[in-house]
Amino acid sequence: MDEKQIEAKREKEKRTVSFMIEIYCKGNHKPPKGTFCDECEELKAYAIARAERCPHMATKTFCSKCKTHCYKPEMRDKIRKVMRYSGPRMVIYSPLMFIRHAFESLKK
Repeated sequence: MDEKQIEAKREKEKRTVSFMIEIYCKGNHKPPKGTFCDECEELKAYAIARAERCPHMATKTFCSKCKTHCYKPEMRDKIRKVMRYSGPRMVIYSPLMFIRHAFESLKK
């Protein structure tokens, strides 16, 4: 995988995790439209920073499948909670993103 492909994968991961945090935040914290609560904004910034520095981007499928677990334990627990909540709801909010995410997971 060349550097351009790795960067595209990194951007896709950041968009996906941001969207999943948005779904979680809307469903659980009810922030004003187009915003995140402080807790979810912090988690989003943390997850994006992790994706920007991930040394395994060329070989992994998604952070949830990574064996390194570079998230701090308390943040890992929060992101898992977000993924469990948002994953099934992606079908409603963005069917195409859900199908693409599921297909890539199965492919790997």
